Amino acid sequence: MDDRPLALVDEHAHTWSPAQARARFRKGLAGPTAGIAAGHTQANLISVPESWAYDMLLFCARNPKPCPLLDVTDAGSWTTVLADGADLRTDLPRYRVWQDGEVVDEPTDVLAHWREDLVSFLIGCSFTFEWALTGAGVPLRHVEQGRNVPMYVTSRQCRPAGRLHGPMVVSMRPVPPEHLGAAIRESSLLPAVHGSPVHCGDPSGLGVDDLGRPDFGDPVDAAPDDIPVFWACGVTPGAAVMASRPPFAITHAPGQMFITDARDEKYRVV
Repeated sequence: MDDRPLALVDEHAHTWSPAQARARFRKGLAGPTAGIAAGHTQANLISVPESWAYDMLLFCARNPKPCPLLDVTDAGSWTTVLADGADLRTDLPRYRVWQDGEVVDEPTDVLAHWREDLVSFLIGCSFTFEWALTGAGVPLRHVEQGRNVPMYVTSRQCRPAGRLHGPMVVSMRPVPPEHLGAAIRESSLLPAVHGSPVHCGDPSGLGVDDLGRPDFGDPVDAAPDDIPVFWACGVTPGAAVMASRPPFAITHAPGQMFITDARDEKYRVV
């Protein structure tokens, strides 16, 4: 599979419109979406059978930090109010298809796997607040290095909901000490896309043993004085799928998001 960052495929990818980005993904282009269609909100995707939809809705309501809901579709629908004309079955770079808590396929579209009883949940993504971090002068090491953001499964358990349970997943960005205040401030103004960090500093406080071995994404080289800063991550529902083992689910591949038509500023509270 080709997981090269899209910025390396096209240095102008940040200038693509959301529709242009989705059209490229529909044709099979895959890779992490950080920095793509800059200024437009990105979203995590999880689709579950209607019989599990209330459990997922309750799981998101009880765990709003890692699972901030942006939209929920009707059963069988592959459209969303977040993107006119988009198709949730084809317009993400890469998907994961799950059966009984195991990944059975990682296609670039899920037309062959789609079911008429699927309810899709679109969940805020921390890529959305990266424009605010950049605007405040906070360096983004994963973007600088052309890598997917590193993500880690933590020892913190989410609040269970019905049949769903599992650990919180976090994304990590190394932040220079002089930019830490700005990183916390700017992200806290965007609660719909995870908001402020859940932890700063020693990763053992989250049960993470080795930053060089993320559970998802790529390891990132930090500067000597950088502080690891952790935000709740929308891969958390995928971790709940692994833990709870529903019979079927579809998610985005970590770091490969759905790009909406919404502007990032829409979710800023100030």
